[in-house]
Amino acid sequence: MTILSPQGTIYDGRVSHATFPGEAGAFAVYPSHAPIISMLAGGNIVCFSEDGGERSFAIRNGFVEVKNNRATACVEAATAAGSL
Repeated sequence: MTILSPQGTIYDGRVSHATFPGEAGAFAVYPSHAPIISMLAGGNIVCFSEDGGERSFAIRNGFVEVKNNRATACVEAATAAGSL
């Protein structure tokens, strides 16, 4: 899972799954998810680790591409949740 913004790489690491604030509603991506490209609305991307931990990032608009068990989100701005 990678989260990129104009300021640089916000997050790059392994996750068990992640949730995204899609323009048509929130959605989750799990291993072996079908390839997609989806627009993102402002909200939180939440990354869940295999040990049950989670990290949340507040984002401002963008898109996510999922393919080959890899999700890459390109967003206008991102920071630790609650800071935007």
